[in-house]
Amino acid sequence: MGFLKRTHNKFDYQPRYYKGEGSPYKIEHKLDQFRKTAGKNKGIKAKFGDAIEDLKNSDKGVNRTLFIIIAILVLIFLYIIDFDLSIFKRN
Repeated sequence: MGFLKRTHNKFDYQPRYYKGEGSPYKIEHKLDQFRKTAGKNKGIKAKFGDAIEDLKNSDKGVNRTLFIIIAILVLIFLYIIDFDLSIFKRN
């Protein structure tokens, strides 16, 4: 009963034009080495802590741009739901 004993053959395939270190099949983002939150299996509290710390240490221009984008999106949302913005004005 030779057909019940199957062994899987492993081939040592090397890509023709690959000249580098490590496995060519490992999928990794280019910037993962600079991120604190990528690659580690941590709890949700630690992930949020790392994300907030990255935000505090990041570029000030990025924070300002992010704030402007969020403000514009909120104003568009308020316009879509027909929110009366006149309540913020003085008579």
